Amino acid sequence: MRQTLVGQIFNSIADAGRDLLDLGSGKQKNQTIETICRDLLTQKGEASGMALAREVVIMWGDLDDAGRLAFMEFLLEEVSLSTKKVDAAVKAYEADKNHDTRRALAAALEAPRQELMRRINFAPGGTAAIVDMRKFLVTQLREKPELKAVDDDLKHLLVSWFNRGFLEIEEINWNTPAAILEKLIEYEAVHEITGWDDLRRRLDKDRRCFAFFHPALPDEPLIFVEVALVKGLASSVQPLLDLGEKRLEPTKADTAIFYSISNCQDGLKGISFGNFLIKQVVAELSTQLPNLKHFSTLSPIPGFMRWLSRFEGSAAKMKPEDIAEVKKSLLDPEWFRKGKVADTIKEPLQQLVAHYLINEKSRERPLDPVSRFHLGNGARLERINWLGDISSNGMKQSAGLLVNYYYSLKDIEKNHEAYVNEKKVVASSAIQSLAKGS
Repeated sequence: MRQTLVGQIFNSIADAGRDLLDLGSGKQKNQTIETICRDLLTQKGEASGMALAREVVIMWGDLDDAGRLAFMEFLLEEVSLSTKKVDAAVKAYEADKNHDTRRALAAALEAPRQELMRRINFAPGGTAAIVDMRKFLVTQLREKPELKAVDDDLKHLLVSWFNRGFLEIEEINWNTPAAILEKLIEYEAVHEITGWDDLRRRLDKDRRCFAFFHPALPDEPLIFVEVALVKGLASSVQPLLDLGEKRLEPTKADTAIFYSISNCQDGLKGISFGNFLIKQVVAELSTQLPNLKHFSTLSPIPGFMRWLSRFEGSAAKMKPEDIAEVKKSLLDPEWFRKGKVADTIKEPLQQLVAHYLINEKSRERPLDPVSRFHLGNGARLERINWLGDISSNGMKQSAGLLVNYYYSLKDIEKNHEAYVNEKKVVASSAIQSLAKGS
């Protein structure tokens, strides 16, 4: 990891604190991460506190899964809210609702583990360690739902620490350090990067890649977006990924296609950066290439086939038995290579996708997570693309169909308001007609 000047200073302070606490001696050798945390919560000195925090970071990295789970249980049981303190603070506030009692109540309602995490965060590598703690924690919640209280506290802190104001946007190109380029290959979540030749193509002159970074994690992208500079609205991802596809001069492109957006840090799950990234990339590209007139995605529909497998109702003037026929055809893994079969199900399958995107909801929001993301950012559901992704993953997720979400610069805020306030799915007339079956 590239060490910043601030990081070097913090390490020197921690070294001084380590000497003061004699952390290198045999006296400290048998301490556990839990005992170090207890000391950290009571330590007042800056150098000694930073030294203890660094010890926690080091110890966390050395723990196996059993030790990590035990630490999470320590956070839940020992450094949690005190019911007695909360009751007393509530009683005092009810008796006299003034500034002091209100502040005392707020303090009582914060679990000590939040202060513990703030102190750990002060150590070199502390932020990365806490993100890693949450990465582990989210894998345990299904089996240990009681740990949700710990997860809520960690997420609360991370939302503040990874506020948009702290994030830095960087353009990724072939001159970017190899360590970061390797992370792109590792973290790509939509269209697998098969190696360095594939990555080089995605960073070619008619491509762009932008990522958000946080100062505390200088070598770790938080989220990145891959962009293709093309003419017209792209309808298929395969040409965009083709290593042999002819390169287009960027000044001749009129459209920027966002074809892959990947979140990189599992420990930051549920903390959204994409809305800021999309808008900032549009601004960056508009400045770099004023010839660009259109901004659109070429997006997967990750929940469609899972939804269709359970769906037994009617949609878009389609009877349940007609839908059953479509589902039966899709059981053949080679259906899309059989012209007659593909022609037969093309229209009803597109109608089902349109119905799914516009009408299927959860808590009054679209069922599809990608749709929620782009509509929430102010995009318009523009076009459904037949067999836009015939990779194995594309067929598994959405029977090969892809969607264009169109970002009209003059309508972004209006569309966002309609989605947020009216829960409206803003869609083109073509998709609306498909959803109605007309």
